[in-house]
This record gives sequence, structure tokens and C-alpha cells, in this order.
Amino acid sequence: MTKLVQEQHPADSASFVEAMQWALYESVIDAATRANIPFAIGGAFGLATYTGIARNTKDLDLYVLPSYRARAIDTVTRLGLTDYFEQFPYERHWIYRATLNGTIVDIIWAMANRRSQVDSWWMSGPSVQLRGRTVKVLPAEVILRDKLYIMQRERCDWPDILNLLYFAGQELDWEELLKRLGEDLPLLSAALGVFRWLSPGMAARFPDWLWDAVRLPAHQNNSGPEIMPERVAWLDTRPWFAQRPGESDNGSRR
Repeated sequence: MTKLVQEQHPADSASFVEAMQWALYESVIDAATRANIPFAIGGAFGLATYTGIARNTKDLDLYVLPSYRARAIDTVTRLGLTDYFEQFPYERHWIYRATLNGTIVDIIWAMANRRSQVDSWWMSGPSVQLRGRTVKVLPAEVILRDKLYIMQRERCDWPDILNLLYFAGQELDWEELLKRLGEDLPLLSAALGVFRWLSPGMAARFPDWLWDAVRLPAHQNNSGPEIMPERVAWLDTRPWFAQRPGESDNGSRR
């Protein structure tokens, strides 16, 4: 498991999370803790732990073991949250979406595509300080694996994957990730191919054996630039890759 985490969670100093919204998150985290429900935080908060890139998606993702699913749903219901299904139908085989005053709390116990249920691996991430509370976040490897499958017409999480590879790729437990992917390994191969095209210098720092394992050619040149800004811009001219708040552009790391 990667040990690379932010000393101060980006959400600690982020002003974009409204006070009312964060108060609801706090109440859910505290209630789940009091109810002795093991959980790990994912979503934007989980990703920011490893990349330093914080954004407000107006929801909190709590991952729980399937055996705690009913208890977790009961906990948020007691806080006054209601099922979002009444406002916007969703698939219920992997998630319960609770809402209050426009804010959403997702209780998640499986992958949306049914490839896996939450297990002890999902619960093995680091503990971080999040606005005065010690919470566990998903391992970076779990976040990466889950996002590999999110490529839909209305949503694609591969930009998150590319940023995760940039900021945490050298610390990942690649052997465990490859084992978990199994026959879906070509998905990771594709993501790594795109990442190496964008950031050859960073990709060269990954283990040499990894490229053979994902059936990609070995590096021919280990002295390439850390980032190819023109290629980054070919995908999106807006700031999106390897850029934390306060950095001017992708070309700042050359």
C-alpha cells in the first residue's frame, strides 16, 4: 500500500466546502464512529489525500463492509437524511444515496459494475486528519482500480487516474493491484500507456518489471521530460493534470 499521503489534508484549508455542508459530513462521520461502523472515505476526499487536488463534489463517499450496510443506512436515516432515489433513481445493488438539503452522503459496499465487494483491502488505507477528525481513507490502489472502470458517456474518471499515477505512482503496491485486476489487466495497461505519453519522465521512475507485467514496451529513454505540456493540452487546455492549487501551468514541472 502506498504510504504517500498529505501531511495536512487539502480539505482542512479549503474554503469551497460550505459550513452547512461540512456540518452534515461531520455529523455522519461522528455518528458512524459512535455506532462502531468501520468505514473508509473515498471520492474527492480520498483522492485529495494522495494528489493534493481538492474539489467539492457536494457528496461524501463512505465505504463499508457489506455486513455493515444496514447499520450504516440506519445511522444516516436517524440523522434525517432520506433516500435520494425518490428524487433521482439509481442502481441500488452497490450504493445507498442519502440526501439532506441538497447534500449527498453515499454509503457504498461494492463496485458499481459488480466486479468486487468492499473487503478488508478497501479498509486498509491510511488514517488522516480531516478537520480535526481522524478518519481512514481508501488505499490509493483501491481508488485507482475502481476508477479504471468508470468510463461512461457522461462521466470518465481517467483524469483522476492520471493524476493519481503522477503523484502517488512510485509508492503504489503494484503487485497487489495487478493481482486484484486479474483478467482486467488491459485496462491498467491502457492507463499506463496514456500516462507515459503525458509524463515520460515520471513513468520512467516506476518499477522496470511493471512494463513487462502489463505487456508494454520497456522505456527506451529514461531522460524524457517529467511532463509533456503540449500533449496535456491536446487532451484539455484547461488546467487538469499534475497541478495543485497555486501552480500556474502544467509546464511548471520540466
